[in-house]
Amino acid sequence: MTETRPQTKAAQRTATTRKLISIARAQFTAHGYAHTSTEAIVQLAGVTRGALYHHFGNKQGLFNAVVAEVQRDVAQRVAEASQATEHPWDQLIVGCRAFLRASLEPDVQRIMLIDGPATIGWDAWREMDAENAMRLLEAGIQELADMHIIEVASVTATTRLLSGAMNEAVLWIARSDQPFQALDETIAALEQLLAGLRIR
Repeated sequence: MTETRPQTKAAQRTATTRKLISIARAQFTAHGYAHTSTEAIVQLAGVTRGALYHHFGNKQGLFNAVVAEVQRDVAQRVAEASQATEHPWDQLIVGCRAFLRASLEPDVQRIMLIDGPATIGWDAWREMDAENAMRLLEAGIQELADMHIIEVASVTATTRLLSGAMNEAVLWIARSDQPFQALDETIAALEQLLAGLRIR
């Protein structure tokens, strides 16, 4: 008979934080930050309130961790979509489409786009964005500029302009009464803008 080895303290900490983030993500998606209680989260996670405070400090700290996870998941989705094609131009287009389509997901809408900036602050939200989706966008633009496929006055400025435009667009899509139509219109408009960067 195989004996199950007890978890190390580090493994226990990781398991507890993962469980809290997973359950909090579902609760924040369903109820929004303001209407989600820490009591509901700890009860569903089967841990004490003290465990939540120990790992995250408070409800705000837990929400920050959830926002960071959603940001990373969106960036991963963009990266995976881009890697499915070979040409750098196609990678940029496909990656932008994947980012915009993510705005249709309930957790992305509620946590990343609606509650995120208001709750953690715009500066913190932008820093997370810069580490995730914006980083991928800048790398793509830099590669296209280096290959002389596009011509831009500044890679950094172009990245900020496109990122800002897409962030505004996904907020609009998330709040739209017709989100699929808004998504289609946004993708079409973005591709027109990106086509203007190509060297003929």
